[in-house]
Amino acid sequence: MSTAALDAPAATGRAPIWTSLFAQVLAGLALGVVAGVLWPDVAVSLKALSDAFLKLISMIVAPIVFCVVVHGIASAGDLKKVGRVGVKALVYFEAMTTIALILGIALAYLVGPGHGMDINPATLDGSAMAKHADNVHKLEGGGLSGFLLNIIPSTAFDALARNDVLQVLFFAVIFGAALALVGGETGAKVTGMIEAVAAVLFRAMGLIVRVAPLGVFGAVAYTVGKYGAGSLAQLASLVALFYLAVTLFVVVILGAVMRLAGVNIFKFIAYLREELTIVLGTASSDAVLPQIMRKLEAMGCKKSVVGLVVPTGYSFNLDAFSIYLTLAVVFIAQATNTPLSFGDLMLVLGVSLITSKGAHGVPGSAIVILAATLNAVPSIPAIGLVLVLSVDWFIGMARAVGNLIGNCVATVVVAAWEGDLDRAKADAVLNGRADAAPVLAPAE
Repeated sequence: MSTAALDAPAATGRAPIWTSLFAQVLAGLALGVVAGVLWPDVAVSLKALSDAFLKLISMIVAPIVFCVVVHGIASAGDLKKVGRVGVKALVYFEAMTTIALILGIALAYLVGPGHGMDINPATLDGSAMAKHADNVHKLEGGGLSGFLLNIIPSTAFDALARNDVLQVLFFAVIFGAALALVGGETGAKVTGMIEAVAAVLFRAMGLIVRVAPLGVFGAVAYTVGKYGAGSLAQLASLVALFYLAVTLFVVVILGAVMRLAGVNIFKFIAYLREELTIVLGTASSDAVLPQIMRKLEAMGCKKSVVGLVVPTGYSFNLDAFSIYLTLAVVFIAQATNTPLSFGDLMLVLGVSLITSKGAHGVPGSAIVILAATLNAVPSIPAIGLVLVLSVDWFIGMARAVGNLIGNCVATVVVAAWEGDLDRAKADAVLNGRADAAPVLAPAE
């Protein structure tokens, strides 16, 4: 699919800074902080703006993923190549997830954010967890077999209606493979139709994303208005440590991996700054999934690789979430004075490797997955989860940004590993020597 066909042409000359979506999102973020501090009661009601924006995005994500994945597989032609890319992606995902989980444990023990809190689990109020009980039960009850079965949708329409990206991806892979096998005139007609539908969907996304500043404004105003400027006081060390952990993982671990692929991590992040700002404000990486896929293609990653790795990574490659999972588990153990043996830590790692794969698409996913992980490690009081509830939104912002960067890096690395990265184009785009299509530009 031609990126130029999906986006407005680049304007000649330098446009005023206030017309930049990046500047508008930053302005929305700053105004949200001001509104939350000055008018907290009003600010809390502004969450509707954020919810509306995320619903608009959610409305269109599943069909876009379906079209992009199907078109990518059908266009690739060689199904062996598609399978090879999928295996490489999964190997990379597991390696990065393991490193992230270990990093969370290491930093928790090194800094000890929970030491000194001396919380008695019997004094904690578990009522705040009531709304998550059903989701936790569903997640635990199925176990690994339940998770694998949940990948298969009851019907394709059901997966699209519920916006279950993993199930949509599963159906899209089967549909795309079948389309590639059919081939001929019939295959070409269906592929052309899907490409045309995708072009319309991306144009619609271009319209929706222009209201991102309002969505960010509403989300930030609600957060500051509800929790207050001093809401991080008690758990500031945990929040600060998590932000540090995500930064270290991105700069050191992902930076080293990108260096092997021949890409500078800082230039790469600068290239994605608009999308990352939206994710930071809304604490949701779903909001920019289609734009991210377009930008990765524009910098030289092959469409078939982007179409497979990015949607799959949303469920299987949650680097920042993995850091949070082990960091939060050890924090709760420290805060409740619960000793952890080496066997306990190995159990936490093993359980987390599985539970972290179910995080995307589960309501209140971070809390639900963390609860399931705690319940699988009996030595740690699961009620200790209440300790992190009050700061989950603040942690969620960094979690979403870290997950998104991790998925984008995974796509570049797998593309380079497969020989499907145009290094010259990537270098030119990231260094400003080539005009990348303005993915977030408004529709004509």
